[in-house]
Amino acid sequence: MIRRQWIHAAVVTVAMLAAGMVRAADTEAPDALVKRVSLEVVDAAKASAADATDPRRMSALVDAKIMPHVDFARMTAAAVGRAWRQATPEQQERLQDEFKGMLVRTYSGALSQVRDQTITVKPLRAGADDTEVVVRTLVKGGGEPIPVGYRLAKGTAGWKIFDLNVMGVWVVDTYRGQFAAEISAHGIDGLIATLSERNRMIAKAR
Repeated sequence: MIRRQWIHAAVVTVAMLAAGMVRAADTEAPDALVKRVSLEVVDAAKASAADATDPRRMSALVDAKIMPHVDFARMTAAAVGRAWRQATPEQQERLQDEFKGMLVRTYSGALSQVRDQTITVKPLRAGADDTEVVVRTLVKGGGEPIPVGYRLAKGTAGWKIFDLNVMGVWVVDTYRGQFAAEISAHGIDGLIATLSERNRMIAKAR
């Protein structure tokens, strides 16, 4: 239950950022951006819940509206760890595609369950010239408040998410441990095969 709750919380916050980044990344601080768009995106997620019975539509919504604002190259490289540098360009591309597919399906499933969550954005501890920040939020609704933090980096395309923290645990760190064990046992191709099979099974279940 706790795991499902924090996934829902993470999705809401990612969606909030995604909705406003394109038009506001260069003029608003990340915390101001999150605060401004929170209500409209939560409302949009609730409205989209009617499409939950169509996994393809939900996945397409996530892929089009949210995922362009996640730095998957950086996120995947960090999760794979040192083995990333040993992977061929083709293997790196496959890893990124499979990792993205896994997160898209996770986020689309969670988005369909957004109901009455509200989000409080904590004051941002960052300098005006910082290009990497952590936006900390508190998600309330349906149980105990859940702290969710996001690491964002500002580049030529604006602010992008490259990691998230739920209840004190950074997601990239969690995946790094899982991926390292798989790579140690079966190599990089083994990790690719595992992620591919996991995505296939999730898609089949829907």
